[in-house]
Amino acid sequence: MTRRRWCAPVGVASALLALGTASAQAAAAADQLIDAAVGDSAAYRRLALFVDTFGNRPSGSERLERAIDWVVAEMKRDGLENVHTEPVRVPHWERGAESAELTSPRHVRLAMLGLGLSVGTPPAGITAPVLVVTDFANLRARAAEARGKIVLYDFPFDPDKKPFEAYGEAVQYRGSGADSASQFGAVAILVRSVTPMSLRSPHTGAMHYGDSTGRVKHIPAAAVSVEDAEMLHRMQDRGTRMVVTLKMGARTLSPAPSRNVVAEVHGSTHPGDVIVMGGHIDSWDVGQGAMDDGGGSVATWEALRLIKRLGTRPKRTIRVVLWTNEESGLAGGRGYRDAHLSEINRHVLAIESDNGVFRPTGIRVNGTEGAMTAVRGVMAPLARIGVTTAEPGQPEADVSPLSELGVPTAALEVDGSRYFWYHHSEADMVDKLDPADMARCVAALAVLAYGVADLEETLPRGRAATTR
Repeated sequence: MTRRRWCAPVGVASALLALGTASAQAAAAADQLIDAAVGDSAAYRRLALFVDTFGNRPSGSERLERAIDWVVAEMKRDGLENVHTEPVRVPHWERGAESAELTSPRHVRLAMLGLGLSVGTPPAGITAPVLVVTDFANLRARAAEARGKIVLYDFPFDPDKKPFEAYGEAVQYRGSGADSASQFGAVAILVRSVTPMSLRSPHTGAMHYGDSTGRVKHIPAAAVSVEDAEMLHRMQDRGTRMVVTLKMGARTLSPAPSRNVVAEVHGSTHPGDVIVMGGHIDSWDVGQGAMDDGGGSVATWEALRLIKRLGTRPKRTIRVVLWTNEESGLAGGRGYRDAHLSEINRHVLAIESDNGVFRPTGIRVNGTEGAMTAVRGVMAPLARIGVTTAEPGQPEADVSPLSELGVPTAALEVDGSRYFWYHHSEADMVDKLDPADMARCVAALAVLAYGVADLEETLPRGRAATTR
């Protein structure tokens, strides 16, 4: 996604002023929650156990459902309240066997991953010359050459831009590159992996076919490593004719049953008012899904466990939701919205952690200026662990259906400099995360959720704060 950001360090005077909106109980609880979170590495240990036991958890898979069963049992063992699952039908795509091989001017196996939701190739594969283009404009300029070719989009991730801004520019070729090339007669596409750093490591992710009428043929789509994309581009620049054989056993099956996981700590005086926080429990079918988004799921779960252990209930209910199917359809986020429509007006804030549990730096809010002011006050105690900025910005994916109905949203801002090194790749393993950074994320999430839950007045709704 592309984010428009405005950063504002929390000054001492403004922080003290905003703290007037929080209760003395919440202020005292904040310090206790921070101390408890950073005092050990319980969250990291639980995450490691989770991903080492179940591995990656693609939508529709048995692994995902077994992981959900384990989480529910552990949440009950933690003493959390109203632990249950809510049914959701999810897309079910399977990768199958796949390969990409350069067959001319020499034989070499390319590092590739099929893109999620892509169609497969015939069993013998597709063998065709390659046309390398830099972007959509370049494709249009060379449209006459695309017929019968495998089109490779070699669009780089700009390392000089903010990571999510660069990602937003590059990911469009992964998302809609197939339809764009197919309309000019291409037989398949390859995309340069959306990453600023590569050790010949391809990155997958969802693509989509925008035309459902049959006028634009659905063609296979795969990502190749940065190194291989650049090699093919150099060959074309020298006038070399390249031929690639692409084989993909990808297939989309019937929608499958899955579940969102729900657990709560009930509010003391306004239990019908709800602060939601969570991450998505599904992942792509590569690596462990530790960073995306096992870390966010476990961090929010651990934050709720610490709030429960604190023993002092906030005024409003705090609900953790681990959403299913964020990666390939957002069925969990939409399913949660639909299942809770009757209480949407009592959803005070929806928080999601889905950018890796790296070193936290602040909170991003989609809401009114009044909501932003309240969040700044609540988060003031987090300055001692380096969480010092509050900024407007877009909601994360799973809470976006709630945002569309007027619920204010928040997200944990973290050091994103390495996120896209590992994103959607075999390298998304738990070793990429630091226990101390994850503990700080837990602290920030716990303080934010508890503080908003214990405000005297609920967060205001209305026009979102201006982003720039």
